[in-house]
Amino acid sequence: MSAVSARDPRLKLLLISVAVFVADRLTKLWILHHIISGQEITIIPSFFHLSHVYNNGAAWSLFSDTPSPEKVRWMLIGFSMIAIAIVLAVFMRTGRRVNATSIALALILGGAIGNLYDRLAYRYVIDFLAFNIFAYHYPDFNVADSCIVIGAAILLIEVLRAPKSAFLD
Repeated sequence: MSAVSARDPRLKLLLISVAVFVADRLTKLWILHHIISGQEITIIPSFFHLSHVYNNGAAWSLFSDTPSPEKVRWMLIGFSMIAIAIVLAVFMRTGRRVNATSIALALILGGAIGNLYDRLAYRYVIDFLAFNIFAYHYPDFNVADSCIVIGAAILLIEVLRAPKSAFLD
């Protein structure tokens, strides 16, 4: 019998990861074909616009101004691959039930694979969701980033909600 049978909820959870990856790819492809790099389309004036920017750094463009961009790229690829392997391993062990933790892991997995794909295929991550909050321009991000953050927030909430005895066992 295979590691993931048809009745195993991990198959459904893996479909969440696939859906995140597909949504991320489709939105990035739309941006590539409809918005010129460096340009934007205003959706809500002074608040939200679609942009087309390349992020060769980490989250929030950290390390993007490094004198060794290729070194940073390979470090981020390595980190992503390790993170994907860890999330996948935890997911396979804990995903036997559909719950907040398993859904969070599925979101993180799909998002991490989406951004890894960009780094391997394009050498950078395509970001396009841009928000201005008062005078502050929040760093542009994408669907993969959103799912990673949502998954991490769900995991944090689960940890904070867990009884203290769960950490003592």
